[in-house]
Amino acid sequence: MGAWAPPLVAFGAVVLVWELVATHERFLLPTIGQVGSDLGGHLGTLLVYGGDTLAEAVPGVAISYAVAVLLAVAMDQSRLLTRAVLPLAVTLNVSPLLAIAPTLTVVLGFGHAPKIVMTAIITFFPALINALAGLRSADPRALEVFQSLSASRWETLWRLQLPASLPYLFAAARVVVPLSVVGAAIAEMVAQGSGGLGAFIEQQSANAQLGYAWAGIITLAAFGLVLTALVLVAEDKVLRWRGFKE
Repeated sequence: MGAWAPPLVAFGAVVLVWELVATHERFLLPTIGQVGSDLGGHLGTLLVYGGDTLAEAVPGVAISYAVAVLLAVAMDQSRLLTRAVLPLAVTLNVSPLLAIAPTLTVVLGFGHAPKIVMTAIITFFPALINALAGLRSADPRALEVFQSLSASRWETLWRLQLPASLPYLFAAARVVVPLSVVGAAIAEMVAQGSGGLGAFIEQQSANAQLGYAWAGIITLAAFGLVLTALVLVAEDKVLRWRGFKE
């Protein structure tokens, strides 16, 4: 009970404030009851839209994560490559990425492809930075031991650096996996002729159907929570197996 009490109190406070605002500003925020009614009445439709969003978020984050880890490995082996690539990655991270979404739609069509690419771009930078930090977090004394044994770069990477980077890689996953759902939904909002929860939320908001829009937002948040929970379960099992946790 001690573990559950703080989040329950916080959740109750949010619900109370929500209801107070919704009661006095009905055109700004729907009531909890209205959102619950719309959510229950259209759950099947919302899950179908959510499936479309997941079909963009999961491939997008998988591609960005794999590319980020491979690039981090290459950057760790070459300081010249780090100096060349890192400024480009920072520039990409601070660029207004949504401005290129219509261009991606023109180039890649109206299917899942442009949203997958946008999701991959949005989630790339956190994965790259955490992967690079993890590879460089290996114990210097252990590195000296590997060097004294004339271990190759590949052996040092495989046997020391990658295992040492696991907490950082999972920390990156905790950030980018739920972020991928948000990124896919935002890409759906700005892309023409798209489906998914992002397009649903955008359409319902434009039609002043705030209950439906918030039902879509809650569904989107639920998908993000489920994916985050899966990452946490995998993190716990892998880190225990590697001896990071007891």
